[in-house]
Amino acid sequence: MLLRNAGVCVAMLLLATLALEPLRAQDVPGIEICTVEKTMERRTSCLQSNVDFLQKTITKLALDHQQKLDAANRQIDALKTMVAGLQKTLGDFQAAQAKLAEDVKKKADAPPAKDAK
Repeated sequence: MLLRNAGVCVAMLLLATLALEPLRAQDVPGIEICTVEKTMERRTSCLQSNVDFLQKTITKLALDHQQKLDAANRQIDALKTMVAGLQKTLGDFQAAQAKLAEDVKKKADAPPAKDAK
């Protein structure tokens, strides 16, 4: 029971402390509605803030997408190299298979060896 009362007291003390401290407004970047501003200076400032936000966002997105494109291009180059290696290996195997088939055909066409008595 004592622990429960202590918890309630701590919570009330915390709420009282928060109520006494003035809340600070945070300027969260984003698009603002500038039509509610009455004066032309504030409207202009609001619009400039929107333009700045949009330019920063576009720059950040362009950088992110360029990094993704660069990574994709590196992966494509690596895959091209791998395909070229596989094509060479396949060519080597086909050449070896053709040579083996030729050797088997030569043995089949050769006259049978006579048994020595």
